[in-house]
Amino acid sequence: MTEFYPADQYGYSTLLSEDERQVLGRLRAVLDHEVQPLLADYWERGEFPDQIIKPLVDLNLMEPPELTRDGAVPGALYGGFRNFELARTDASVATFYNAQSGLFRTAVSLGGSPEQAAAWDPLIRSFTMSGVFALTEPDHGSDIAGGLETSARRIGGTWVVNGVKRWIGGASTADYMAVFARDEADHQIKAFLVRTDAPGVALRKIEGKMSLRIMQNADITLTDVAVQEDHRLQRVNGFPDVAGLLRNMRSDVAWIATGLQAGAYEAALRYVKEREQFGRPLGGFQLIQEKLAAMLGNVTASLGMVVRLTQQQADGIYKDENSALAKMWCAAKARETTALAREICGGNGIILDNSVGRFFADAEAVYSYEGTHEINSLIVGRALTGFGAFR
Repeated sequence: MTEFYPADQYGYSTLLSEDERQVLGRLRAVLDHEVQPLLADYWERGEFPDQIIKPLVDLNLMEPPELTRDGAVPGALYGGFRNFELARTDASVATFYNAQSGLFRTAVSLGGSPEQAAAWDPLIRSFTMSGVFALTEPDHGSDIAGGLETSARRIGGTWVVNGVKRWIGGASTADYMAVFARDEADHQIKAFLVRTDAPGVALRKIEGKMSLRIMQNADITLTDVAVQEDHRLQRVNGFPDVAGLLRNMRSDVAWIATGLQAGAYEAALRYVKEREQFGRPLGGFQLIQEKLAAMLGNVTASLGMVVRLTQQQADGIYKDENSALAKMWCAAKARETTALAREICGGNGIILDNSVGRFFADAEAVYSYEGTHEINSLIVGRALTGFGAFR
């Protein structure tokens, strides 16, 4: 099975069923033939290739027929390797897809009432109802629990939402945003499904990014936006509920960080087999082989961590410190692995021709989103010592 994923030295993907591998094989074919050829051009332009959305949606990755026979649910590891496969091609594409399959879907399925989840989840799985997760604000990221400023005021059966959100990925192509706002009455955080085209909603693309350039992030201003009570997610009634959502989402980001490493490793390996210096392939030099071994070790360790974390979560074991540790570790190793890939490729590592430069830059965004390295470290540290070091 190492042939299925060249970076999977220990064969973690053998834990997948044959049906799961077939679905992921179809995904790989679309990524290789319809997505990969577009990436360098669109990355340089800072635009998203909208033409890839339909082929990805048509794959029905959240509800593949092979994996949902007789009402079955796709396995947790399948979902992890789906993120791995996407990120192995491009972190922006993985982030775009995960905004729907991970962030928005989790917000609705866990944050909504059973009735809301039952009504909306089938629409989310088919992309009939597309959405994004709108938590971060211009002045509040790591301190969002206490600092969130977006407000919501209830007037009868209607809520009026005011505030500004930042770094909301994929908002320009989404129908809805799961907007988190502080209730003026009890000062607790609530969540609302807000249409992106609703009166009072203004989206502005964030320009000048050096990372995840394909992903379209937006600044969003909400001015007296009316939301009906039936579009308030009923099980989000304070930050502990938001933290529960984040606990589930961090494992997705750890998988993305691991897939990004695999893509960088494989791109660097291809390069050193083809590139010649001093009359022989670059891959024949000792220092190059040492860097490749270190990269493979990072990917292997990260895969081991995310596979085990996902298995635990499938068994109902959800711990903040476990998902935080995986995100912290895998994203840090993604920085290291992509930097080694860039070193191996020398000057050619900073151009887009061989993908390494794109992975190198994108690792910086993955390192910071869904909880910075420092915040995730403090979540782990709190669990280890019993003392909260947040200020």
